[in-house]
Amino acid sequence: MKIKTIIVDDEPHAIEVIVKYLENFPEIDVVTTCSDGISAFHTLQQKNIDLMFLDVQMPGITGVELLKSLKNPPKVIFTTAHSEYAVEGFELDAIDYLLKPVSFYRFLKAMDKIFVKLGDNKLKTVISETSSSTELNKFLYLKVERKTVKVNVKDIYWIESIKDYVKVILADKVLVSKQKISLLEELLPEEQFCRIHKSFIISTQKVESYYTYAVEILGKELPIGRNYKQQALKCLQAV
Repeated sequence: MKIKTIIVDDEPHAIEVIVKYLENFPEIDVVTTCSDGISAFHTLQQKNIDLMFLDVQMPGITGVELLKSLKNPPKVIFTTAHSEYAVEGFELDAIDYLLKPVSFYRFLKAMDKIFVKLGDNKLKTVISETSSSTELNKFLYLKVERKTVKVNVKDIYWIESIKDYVKVILADKVLVSKQKISLLEELLPEEQFCRIHKSFIISTQKVESYYTYAVEILGKELPIGRNYKQQALKCLQAV
């Protein structure tokens, strides 16, 4: 079941960032976006919304005023550049409070809270084991068929994207998960992994040899994409 979501912000770029991040979560359905509180209020009267990303400072009415006006508000994640509003936001039972510019790592933690709050842990496809960024870089949790598999990132040789799925190649097995490669790219430690192609992320530590057009891992040749060549060679030369 999709989580019906609305994004309310008077800054187009801020909306674009949230929309881009949410593309990594197939469980989310962005119903609409609004640039002010009044239009958001009318939308909320007409549609069933489960989750709202809500800017605090907007023309007309503020995000806080909008939330106070709702008899049955959806779950709310506040977004703002002003930390002084955080206390009031949490007093209104907001799930989280994201300070702009919002990093993907911080956004991921907010989404984890939403999934837990909605009571469906099956929705969590990739989560951190602890709250620290150091631990986040050590493990991935991948949804493989009906179970969640814990993967130590040091065991990953490469990741291959195939349409809406990824193949995670380990020494002794291959894990297939319905996931976007862009999300895994955000989560993996930059010092250990490199995107060499639109369809490939490699562990630089596992590379056996490389050319200007390909790398070799486990005896398999993986292509270096034209648009990734400069970045890929820089990563490989730094190892």
